[in-house]
Amino acid sequence: MARTQAPRLVMSRKRRNTLIAAVLLIVLPFAIVLDRQLMPPVRQAMRRAAWIRGDDKRYHEQTFTVVAVIDGDTLDIDAPDGDRPATRIRLLGVDAPETHHPTLEPMFFGKEATDFVRDRAEGKQVTVLLDTVAGHRDRYGRLLAYVVLPDGEVLNEAIIRRGLGYADLRFEHSHYEAYREWMDAAIAQRTGLWQAVTRDQLPSWLQRRRPDLQTRPGQ
Repeated sequence: MARTQAPRLVMSRKRRNTLIAAVLLIVLPFAIVLDRQLMPPVRQAMRRAAWIRGDDKRYHEQTFTVVAVIDGDTLDIDAPDGDRPATRIRLLGVDAPETHHPTLEPMFFGKEATDFVRDRAEGKQVTVLLDTVAGHRDRYGRLLAYVVLPDGEVLNEAIIRRGLGYADLRFEHSHYEAYREWMDAAIAQRTGLWQAVTRDQLPSWLQRRRPDLQTRPGQ
């Protein structure tokens, strides 16, 4: 006996195209909303991941010449960065007294901190180390890094140990606890700025995070 085939449902091309258009009209608004809400963070994360991989390869454990010292915690090295002729480094884990802030007056011991960094680093070859905990860039696009001086001393640490700046307690990094302890030691020994600084001369973030600091730290 011949086998009977089930009848095939045939849809005309015009009807099929009409159905596809209707589905698109329904789906497209939702797709636009999802793209606006979800895709920017996704794209940003993808760009950041690519940026991190690029920074690791380009900067980590590499040696550069310091071409300019901006202040006690910021310097430029001789490596083009995008459309900039040099890469600007913000020393990770340390905050030095401001000297060129757009809205703040130069802070107590800012000149001493800047002079120290200029004397130790400007024109010198340094090694850049990136961190495994902190991000590689700050919100201004500056590279966040430790800078190793020609004699092997880490500039970030030297600033804190000598009382030329503060351990930056706002952001996590691999040496957070060590930097905090070194600042406490500098306070106790009244080293550098801690010999005479008053509480109102400290950065506002430090005043908030360290209410234990007295009018004259170290006393």
